[in-house]
Amino acid sequence: MAVQEARQCGGDCGPGARNGHRRAVAEFLAKRDGLAAGEGLPAAVAHSAGASRQWVSDELTQSARALAEHGREAGQAWPGAVWRATLVTVWGSVATLALVEAFTAIGAGWSHARTAGLVAALVVAVALTGAGWLHRARGGLLAPVVGEDNRLSTSRAVAAAWVLLVAFAVLLLAVRLAGASGAKERDALIEGLGLSRGAGLLAVVALVSAVTVVVRRVVAVRIAGQRLQKVRAERPRAADLLTDDAGRGSFADVQYVLVSTVAVLFAAVRLARRPDRLPDLPWALAFLVAVSALTYFAGKYAEGGRPVVLSVVRAREAGDLDAPIRTGDDIEIRGAGFVPPGAGTPDRLARMVVRIGAVHVHVPLIPVTGGFANPSDTVLTVPVPVDVEPGRVEVRVVTAAGVETNRVAIDVTGD
Repeated sequence: MAVQEARQCGGDCGPGARNGHRRAVAEFLAKRDGLAAGEGLPAAVAHSAGASRQWVSDELTQSARALAEHGREAGQAWPGAVWRATLVTVWGSVATLALVEAFTAIGAGWSHARTAGLVAALVVAVALTGAGWLHRARGGLLAPVVGEDNRLSTSRAVAAAWVLLVAFAVLLLAVRLAGASGAKERDALIEGLGLSRGAGLLAVVALVSAVTVVVRRVVAVRIAGQRLQKVRAERPRAADLLTDDAGRGSFADVQYVLVSTVAVLFAAVRLARRPDRLPDLPWALAFLVAVSALTYFAGKYAEGGRPVVLSVVRAREAGDLDAPIRTGDDIEIRGAGFVPPGAGTPDRLARMVVRIGAVHVHVPLIPVTGGFANPSDTVLTVPVPVDVEPGRVEVRVVTAAGVETNRVAIDVTGD
């Protein structure tokens, strides 16, 4: 219902949806910390550690689902609130270009190159405005750079910046060529489009575009092969360009964005200084961009990994005697990769399942002040249900991304 209302109200309910989500987050955090401190437990379950833990987990799971619904509502309202901002940015850039050209023309006089630059900017802005309106349901001009996981893609953003620069440069030369009066000027403009002039720039555009396509294919193949875990984000964020799926800073992404930004600015300055030719990007700078792109690709190829169970042991509290695993006991599953990047939200933690034989056991949420003690990325604690038949059974973990781990066999004895 919340998602349907968000679709009906479009961008007008964006602030309300975001405020509602913030309130829901604050209420959930207060409830989690209260339950972690033992507040609000019913008297009927307070006498049993297992019953109280299950009750707390169920309460937090229900609250997490409500919180996730608020997050989806805010995510549905995001495109309507953002697509207009992208157009404001485009036309603000055109206005800035016009002001810069007007100030630089003082003393030097207005030139045909300045007119061509302004006309080219207007044509590009009109084209981008039309594209933004057509894709307004997906964030306007940000739609092409949003990946399948609903995050801003670093490779797509970098490639889009280079393509936009080249398109503007070619359009600038085309406008100047259309307004050229002499044959000598027309020949000079056509020569400015020669391969020898723009070889470095074209090589960089080809490389970053190829990296974008290959990275997408590699990610898709690794997800299909369960060697990479991906969970969908609630909405794109600007920080996605510099971080991994978990929101941590990524060296591969940061260096790719930084080097590409510097190179694009250099090419833009070259175009402003010589508007009669494509920006002649030095081969040293082109090679630097190539190294940065390959580093980014290598980082994307190396990230991730399949979750793995290393061992399963009986959980023992202080004062307990050593004993075999029996139905009703807690087991501790040790391994790695149980919580995929971006799956640390409560609703996704509540989706984790442990298969003990033929029985599916949902991992209980155990709150502590500021977070959860269970589940974690390396350790899961779950009870062995009474429905598990005594004997040798296999234990597997299914993560929030839907990836299943390897199997580890344990022996369960009867009461």
